[in-house]
Amino acid sequence: MQNNHLGQLVGSPLPNWSPPPVPARESMVGRFCRLEAVDPQHHAAALFAANALDAEGRMWTYLPYGPFATLADYRSWMEGACMGNDPLFFTIMDCAGNKPLGLASYLRIDPRSGSIEVGHLAYSPLLQRTAAATEAMYLMMSRAFELGYRRYEWKCDALNAPSRSAAQRLGFTFEGIFRQATVVKGRSRDTAWFAIIDQDWPAIREAFIRWLSPANFDAAGRQRSPLAARR
Repeated sequence: MQNNHLGQLVGSPLPNWSPPPVPARESMVGRFCRLEAVDPQHHAAALFAANALDAEGRMWTYLPYGPFATLADYRSWMEGACMGNDPLFFTIMDCAGNKPLGLASYLRIDPRSGSIEVGHLAYSPLLQRTAAATEAMYLMMSRAFELGYRRYEWKCDALNAPSRSAAQRLGFTFEGIFRQATVVKGRSRDTAWFAIIDQDWPAIREAFIRWLSPANFDAAGRQRSPLAARR
């Protein structure tokens, strides 16, 4: 902060600021997973089968769509919702088996403000609580900050305790709750806001690198120390 010529507090100047580009549909490759642009023809059937392992449909409770009764319904939704530029959807592929395990997207992409959000996380039971699930979020964060975004957001239903816990584990800072922010599936939703800004990113990035190191996993693939400890 600083004072302007009227003595009023104003934000810090950004003399070298220029809006970043919109993310492209380029793959993001890690050790455990690969994110590639959604392709309903090649991804829908495997994703539908993986999602069906969640017999109770818990993964859909806080999403504005799903569960889907048939593969045709799921493919139709994917073709209508996942092929645009915002949200920009990616399929999370397992590197070991080259199988689609989940979806994630960039959304509310605002280059003028340098702000971008991650969301529409639909992790099948095969992806939940795996190193690939964490690495996918690291890859998407890394791409956003490398492009020059200043703010990386995570928003979720304020009652979605697992999502809130995941955001904080990944290094997001809780910024508050927007009361009665929207209506989802006929229910009132308060929205919890989280964000990482560019000043936070170097330390968070280093923690991810240390956590993802082969030295942090035993022979069975179990983590030796949690991500929060690395941070």
